[in-house]
Amino acid sequence: MQNSEPKEKIVYKLVLTGGPCAGKTTGQTRLSTFFENLGWKVYRVPEAATLLFSGGVRFPDLTAEEAIRFQHDLLRVMMALEECYFSLAESCKQNCLVICDRGTMDASAFIVPDEWDKILKKYGWNPVDIRDNRYHHVLHVMSAANGAEAFYNVLDNVTRTEGLELAREVDRRTAQAWVGHPYFDVIDNSTDFSTKLSRIIDCVCRRMGINTGDRLAQDSRKRKFLVGHLPSDSVFPLYQDFDVIHDYLLTANPKTQVRLRKRGQNGTWTYSHTQRNKEVNDQVIELKRQLSHRDYVNMLAQRDDFHYTVYKLRRCFLWQNMYFQMDIYKQPCHPRCEGLILLETYTTLTGEELNKSLPPFLDIKREVTQEATFSMFYLSLKEDPKPNKFIITSNGSYGNDKFKAH
Repeated sequence: MQNSEPKEKIVYKLVLTGGPCAGKTTGQTRLSTFFENLGWKVYRVPEAATLLFSGGVRFPDLTAEEAIRFQHDLLRVMMALEECYFSLAESCKQNCLVICDRGTMDASAFIVPDEWDKILKKYGWNPVDIRDNRYHHVLHVMSAANGAEAFYNVLDNVTRTEGLELAREVDRRTAQAWVGHPYFDVIDNSTDFSTKLSRIIDCVCRRMGINTGDRLAQDSRKRKFLVGHLPSDSVFPLYQDFDVIHDYLLTANPKTQVRLRKRGQNGTWTYSHTQRNKEVNDQVIELKRQLSHRDYVNMLAQRDDFHYTVYKLRRCFLWQNMYFQMDIYKQPCHPRCEGLILLETYTTLTGEELNKSLPPFLDIKREVTQEATFSMFYLSLKEDPKPNKFIITSNGSYGNDKFKAH
């Protein structure tokens, strides 16, 4: 694997905040994958409130005095967690992105101003230090309750109980708490969910001065190409190689796909869970979340025996300001995957302009974006699917009757 040491290591501290059902969890996972593909180390600070609530804390059970004391303790737990990850990032030799699932000022959204002032005074804190100097960037992801009500739900988070009106109020208070930070951005619901996720990454990259080309433009689309053979490593620009293992899980809904991913380098792994649903107006919604190793192992028990485990080498690289991922399928696999190499990118380019921008050192046979037979779901099947099987193609649509041989 080619690699090079950065001239000056970067540690970037990002707060990802927002109202309930905003897409923060999926946004964190997308950000993590994007920066890991660039060779960065990504640390994700867990949300302190969720950790405590999952341990049995319930606000309705607390007296007014206990609720105030809980907010004091919650803030101290949050800061201790952050300091742990900040320290790890500083000692790491790679560029590091630290994603904080909410930050210090979020606590002020749930406390009356007088009580917040008492907390600051008690511990000798001031807003400039704990808001402006503590983090490089704050990104508020707006709740689906504001502008995407059809997608608001409380089912995918056991600690979420807010109705629409309360969710809007929490969203407003949370955003207001961060007003004044020098680098504060809001991601609203003016686009579909997939584009919203791209806007999150684009916003962070712009603040950091990272050139993503048109990969994250609103009209950018995923394009997939069949590659004839793998050339010598020496012809590639700087790249990162990852071992990737995918498993599909059993689902009760035929229009839902669920898979696990294990992805790593040199024996160090990250784990994620992806769920794709056909939703309102036939839109395909993809929800991703990071998993612990323990959760990953437990979920493997739900593996769908109608699918092979998919083994791939994923090579990530930049070419002429375009970001590419190349998947090299490995054995054991279905015979249809033997020797298969697929190249993917996100771009607004089309036609001859796109063809001229593809890496010339690759033997690209043709574009297969619209061909359902090149979706990983189809490639993993042990037998050819039934005509009504829900299969998502690379452009986000779902095919079921146009399976082209290759």
